[in-house]
Amino acid sequence: MPLGPSNTAICVQNTSQANHATTTPPRPTSLTIHPTALFAILDHYLRRTDRQHRVIGTLLGTRLTPSTVSVTHAFAVVHSETEELVAVDLEYHRSMFEMCVRGRGDANKEQLSIVGWYATGGAEKQALQGLAQGQGQNGLGTYSALIQNFYEQETAPYPAVHVALDTGTEDGVGAGVRAYVRSPVGVTPKAENCVFVPIPCELRFHDTERAGLDLLLASASSSDGTAMPTTPLSSLHDALLSTSSALSRVLAYVQAVLRGTVEPDPALGRYLWSVLGTVPDEEGGWAASLQDTLMVSYLANLVRGEAEVAARLALAGGT
Repeated sequence: MPLGPSNTAICVQNTSQANHATTTPPRPTSLTIHPTALFAILDHYLRRTDRQHRVIGTLLGTRLTPSTVSVTHAFAVVHSETEELVAVDLEYHRSMFEMCVRGRGDANKEQLSIVGWYATGGAEKQALQGLAQGQGQNGLGTYSALIQNFYEQETAPYPAVHVALDTGTEDGVGAGVRAYVRSPVGVTPKAENCVFVPIPCELRFHDTERAGLDLLLASASSSDGTAMPTTPLSSLHDALLSTSSALSRVLAYVQAVLRGTVEPDPALGRYLWSVLGTVPDEEGGWAASLQDTLMVSYLANLVRGEAEVAARLALAGGT
């Protein structure tokens, strides 16, 4: 979505810039975010002052590949926005980053680095009060482009990512997470001459953390906002019921596809294949059974073909 006033400028890039672009790292094409980072962002939003329409902060994480960013931590950054300017506390930002790195210690193999920034809340209020000229959709305006330019310097030579979190506390706006990368446009190279290009964003966590997340979800749906930890036996019972329900849905879908009442989805079939193929089995039952089934099917077709050939040869010899 374009930032700033609408214009008819086009993107022009000369040969020297094109050659330089080939040496820079590629822009991220996907982003994964850990629940810990989302909780830190929401906690920052809840602690904001009455005069703050949105809060911003720094995203920390690792780059799994040049095109994939994993966000694992986040911390708040002091900033202020008015109709004339936006200010970010640079010293506070760098001090917090150094403290986070030192707190992890030297034993961690994955070194944290600054991968981008986040913003949350107040998109509609900013648009109504005109706090950012050229305000675009989702609260992305000229100020967002300036902040993005600052974080591009912090993450150099890698591009910075921007995560926009909708808290769902505003009328007509649901909760959600979006991720963007910056793409420059226009003839004149300026910080505000850019667009925010959306990229896929996925919530990812370890299997051992699922119990804690399920407990938090249970507290959100309770009447008093609390939930008591369950016993190991109760957790096992709930896990078995959830697994049984999921298997029942998969079985019903497969049977419907075999009957021809449901159009098969190749993507879903490949996903089920990969999931069932990676299920741990001490005896290798799934992989061995699949190979046996394919072998039996192949031998049956081979025997059927040879039987038909023998029958036709016998018929031809008799005549």
